[in-house]
Amino acid sequence: MEDRFGRTIDYLRISITDRCNLRCLYCMPAGGIKVKPRDEILRLEELLHLARIALQLGINKFRLTGGEPLLRRGVISFIQALALLPGVADLSLTTNGVLLTHLNEQLWGAGVRRLNISLDTLDPVKYRQMTRGGEFHQVWDGIMEALSVGFQPVKLNVVALNQFNDREWVQFARLTYEYPLHVRFIEIMPVGASWELAGSHFASSRQVRERIEQALGVLDPAEAVTGNGPASSYRLAGARGTIGFIGAVSSHFCDRCNRLRLTADGKLRPCLHDQREVELLQALRSGASDAELQDLFRTALLMKPANYHEATGAPANGRGMCQIGG
Repeated sequence: MEDRFGRTIDYLRISITDRCNLRCLYCMPAGGIKVKPRDEILRLEELLHLARIALQLGINKFRLTGGEPLLRRGVISFIQALALLPGVADLSLTTNGVLLTHLNEQLWGAGVRRLNISLDTLDPVKYRQMTRGGEFHQVWDGIMEALSVGFQPVKLNVVALNQFNDREWVQFARLTYEYPLHVRFIEIMPVGASWELAGSHFASSRQVRERIEQALGVLDPAEAVTGNGPASSYRLAGARGTIGFIGAVSSHFCDRCNRLRLTADGKLRPCLHDQREVELLQALRSGASDAELQDLFRTALLMKPANYHEATGAPANGRGMCQIGG
């Protein structure tokens, strides 16, 4: 599919649950969120139906997100079914990594080959603080196991935060010497619960890069790492992995945006920073035909703004990342 601005839209991020086993500071309020009742969440067979509709329209790349997608009952069989749909060119998963040690082998067997793992600190104490109770070593063990199983690439998503993990940016970069990891520093976006942190702890990609180069030397441009994301990739001399920067705020990449987002409760969202959504769940359950569902996808496409500045915004009291799909 092509939108009004000539961008090819071939990538769908599918949130399969709004539930999570962590309470990260930039994702949820301290008390968590009010999760949707089960009957207001897309059933797995409905998700497959919508994936088929997307494929009919030329969308052939899929990423599963949440919440925490590995919490969803039946996730492995769902992934197997999705991977077998004719035309699927790429299937990947974003996870907080807590359950990876239990599911790495099953994910590989189901057809996943690429993983994005959220990890914002290498300090177990800070990790517990950031996630409100998470255990760092559970995640680190899962990352090491993922590498041994053969996932490639394994990307670490690090939200860069001044006065929280700024003293660890160089430490994260050093990981790429020892492991074939692809560390990606992400600027925090003011979406839902992240508004306060985005205002008080924002760090730009330029700031992170300068800190790393001061300590470790010049970052040389690297070939883009397999995936559908907007990161600019670099490599330290002699490193096994790469370092990427996603300047979602300081360097908008809207002209290269290739995605739509499907929320767990059946809303098709054309832009992360835009509140407008197209209702799919009710259409499905009221018996909409495939042609009618295709038209709803096209409606979402027409709503996609040219850039971040033309979006309607994502207010502090709006849906957070775990509800939209991280």
